[in-house]
Amino acid sequence: MDAPLVVGVDGSDASLAAVDWAVDEALRHALPLRIVHASLWERYEGGVPDAYADRPSGRLHTEYIVGSAADRALLRALGLALTTDVLPEDPAGALLREGRDAALLVVASRGRGEFADLLLGSVSLAVAARASCPVVVVRGDGQALAARHGRVLLGVGEHDADSPAVRFALREAAARDAELDAVRAWRRPAHLPLPDGGTDTHEEARASDGLDEALDAGVHEHPGVRVLRSTVEGPAHRALVERSAAADLLVVGARRRDGLLGLELGRVAHRALHHASCPVAVVPQRPA
Repeated sequence: MDAPLVVGVDGSDASLAAVDWAVDEALRHALPLRIVHASLWERYEGGVPDAYADRPSGRLHTEYIVGSAADRALLRALGLALTTDVLPEDPAGALLREGRDAALLVVASRGRGEFADLLLGSVSLAVAARASCPVVVVRGDGQALAARHGRVLLGVGEHDADSPAVRFALREAAARDAELDAVRAWRRPAHLPLPDGGTDTHEEARASDGLDEALDAGVHEHPGVRVLRSTVEGPAHRALVERSAAADLLVVGARRRDGLLGLELGRVAHRALHHASCPVAVVPQRPA
């Protein structure tokens, strides 16, 4: 059986939007969908008398959250292969454990009860930073959530030749019948003067060669995907956040360092998760 696409829910409007996105994604890739809700209600209600001793109020509430999300999913895609579970754990830990056997983890940008002015919730950040599988944080406007732009945006870094992030982005573009906008940023070393003519053609050419090298193998596997290649001078996070307004999905890599737990998200991934105008996929990379 295929590894499932796992979506975490908490009853918030943001998590219901994540369910909608996850249903569409599961259909694109013919994956089973697993809806989970994690809560430590047993820790706080286990010793409190309840009128319905066989089904404490905390469990009733969590079952309602999962049941409502499942009903929503099946209304969106009747016949979808679907399972649900209520996990008596802290949400971040439960989702990280689920991610060990998942094809993809999907979470909302903010959870229930978090401050409205938070750009990114604590659970979403922890999962995106530490999961062993790709994570999509669902955010953005209606155009992006409905995949109406027809574009997947990919940030290409220095060590991304034939990387998992590149392959993920190309698969997404192919499944969506969308174009891939691959972007590599470059910057002129501050201590070097500009050459005659006012532009640093050496650094730009180096960035262009690196972009071609990163895409080469994956492009041959997906010949039907139209690929736009761009090299931009300046901070990568700024270029990606700006371009995300015209994308349905932004894909960035996160690199695991030997001997350290979790992923090194870096400035690009952090800025994307907090400021992008579309859902953001964080894909674990191989060590450099």
